Amino acid sequence: MGRAGLSVEVVTRAGADLADDDGLETLTVSSLARRLEVKTPSLYTYVDGNADLRLRVTALALDEAADLATAAIASLSGRTALAALADAWREFARRHPGRYAATRQAVPSSGTDAAVAALGAGRRHADLLRNVLDHYPVAEGDTVHAVRLIGSVVHGFVSLELGGGFAHSDPPSDDSWDYALAALDRTLTR
Repeated sequence: MGRAGLSVEVVTRAGADLADDDGLETLTVSSLARRLEVKTPSLYTYVDGNADLRLRVTALALDEAADLATAAIASLSGRTALAALADAWREFARRHPGRYAATRQAVPSSGTDAAVAALGAGRRHADLLRNVLDHYPVAEGDTVHAVRLIGSVVHGFVSLELGGGFAHSDPPSDDSWDYALAALDRTLTR
């Protein structure tokens, strides 16, 4: 029997909040137990250990980011959809750095319910990218490459920015962001 008020969802969300506050690398069952003011063993009713907890946070974060991206690109196409999708990811990363870090983790290809959920949420992101690419003249055989190109540019830029890589130089990173998205659009258009 679990503690009153706790559930898998509550524990997962609290873990995601802790990751945002203190960094994903600090997220453990014991650090979460301290945050929730419960004994560590009581959380094993809801998660199977540190790896399971982080994987559940990954699935939650991927779903949250996919919801934001879906709303951002609704009824858009072409460069505006590409920019809206990228902006949604960038904003998600800025607001939720721990959750964002969780989305960058490798997900096992099978296994637990958390892995299945994370894989499903990851597929939503790939589908969103493919929807954006439907409005570009990308050959069918090049779609995977184009998806990886967009992901590399967006997530590479966001990771460098979050790490302070652009903080001490001009022009502002927003200018470089616009430049990168315009370059992606030109590349995909050709």
